[in-house]
Amino acid sequence: MTADNLKGTALTLADLVSYQDGSTVSREIVKQKTGTVTVFAFDAGQGLSEHTAPFDAMVHILDGEAAITVGGEQHAVAAGQAIIMPAGIPHALQAEKRFKMLLIMIRQ
Repeated sequence: MTADNLKGTALTLADLVSYQDGSTVSREIVKQKTGTVTVFAFDAGQGLSEHTAPFDAMVHILDGEAAITVGGEQHAVAAGQAIIMPAGIPHALQAEKRFKMLLIMIRQ
């Protein structure tokens, strides 16, 4: 199913991506000039190294738990919880165990 085919459909976000051994899997479900919405599945040991973005981003954990560092402070963010990563502040994500997340980025 493409992103266009998802429009107007009730979705279970965690079902849009599957875990793959030793990998990070992503699926962009909304792409606009003003921002994107992407679902990710991280296998244990996978992550995103520290980086910054020019716009705010919000992560909502769909399954499992992530170690998310924002501005040097580490947070354990579990299923059902979200964290906002402000523009220009270094952040990183690490999967000590498998987790799935929804990433929402709003461009300014």
